[in-house]
Amino acid sequence: MKLFFLVSLLSLPFFGLAQNITISGKASDRETGEPLEFASVWIKGKAIGTITNSQGEFDFHLPAEFRNEMFTVSMLGYKSFEAPVWTVIENASQNIQLEKSATLLEEIVVRDSLNGGDILQIALSRVELNFPQEPFLLEGFYRDIKKVGATYISLLEAAVKIYDEDYKEPRNKSRLKERVRLIEVRKSLGYESKFTKYFAQDNLLEELLLNNNIRYAQIGNDEDFLDSVFREDDSYYDGHEIYVVTRTSDFTLKVFIDKEDYSIIHLEQELTPATPDFFDKKKSLGGKFTGLKKSLDFRKFNGKMFLNFISMTSTESWYDIKTGKLEFETELFQQLLINKIYTNPKETIGTTEKMRNYGLQYQDLPYNKKFWDEYNVIKESPLDKQILADLEKLAPLEKQFEN
Repeated sequence: MKLFFLVSLLSLPFFGLAQNITISGKASDRETGEPLEFASVWIKGKAIGTITNSQGEFDFHLPAEFRNEMFTVSMLGYKSFEAPVWTVIENASQNIQLEKSATLLEEIVVRDSLNGGDILQIALSRVELNFPQEPFLLEGFYRDIKKVGATYISLLEAAVKIYDEDYKEPRNKSRLKERVRLIEVRKSLGYESKFTKYFAQDNLLEELLLNNNIRYAQIGNDEDFLDSVFREDDSYYDGHEIYVVTRTSDFTLKVFIDKEDYSIIHLEQELTPATPDFFDKKKSLGGKFTGLKKSLDFRKFNGKMFLNFISMTSTESWYDIKTGKLEFETELFQQLLINKIYTNPKETIGTTEKMRNYGLQYQDLPYNKKFWDEYNVIKESPLDKQILADLEKLAPLEKQFEN
């Protein structure tokens, strides 16, 4: 298969180095027409980027000074597309085809004796070599959407800065090591809904960061765990052959590992408890955790792997405790996109500057529309028309953000 990638320009012309430009595009499979979600869109060798949404679409804001840099789109299983930024701009309607890796077009023949457990064990042992061991600062975009039954009830988005010392394994894996500063926050009026009490009231961004399996060393490294990991066909990413290892007992875990240095570049995890117990009670209702689906992606910058994005969906069911009747289901969808990376940063985040450990909906700032118009976010998808329709029953989202 080949990848059909359409790029169009929605920006003003260059008027100076301070001027920002915007490249907008869509990634979809040429043969099937299916969109490619979570493709990385970035400037090669630079610490700025974004990803595609569920429809393969993106808006990429970048400084005009990057005009002569290499615009890059990368996707697992495909050869990366690279072209100078100025050529993409001058050929705004050009169709670009990304060839799928030859590695995947041929039958995979395993030429080494490494099994899945061997590969994963080596990758885990090299985390401190492949991931940063010096302080770094990330800029990111966070989004969470809450759903009750078939109706979406609230949206919250935040621009944040994340400071961390290193990727050394923490002693307390349930305590956040990163320090996060909120830059901007905007939310819908749905946060006043009576159903919000059925979602966790603590800091959801903090909970999402704690789900970074690599940062918090949450992957088993014992013999029994590694024996349950098997090797799949190899893949390809950004010019490198990739090991793919999977574990399916208890929960599903798939890890993509670079063959050259055993760096972990992508991870997918899914958990569905067989017989969930009540974890919470709200008056006459009891909640049961029913599923989690998570995806993590890392990108190499200055020789080290940094977080690129996290996406996580968690579901719960609420029952009448006396009758056992299912009353409704809730779903929390979260995303964190890292759009800038700073190594050896001069800026740090002090204890008085970091976000509080209670809900982000209580830490909101005045809505700054100009800021959001030029900030790299995960573009809203046309498939999410139901989300917009549900959320805008009260008022247009822009009005809700302002209020």
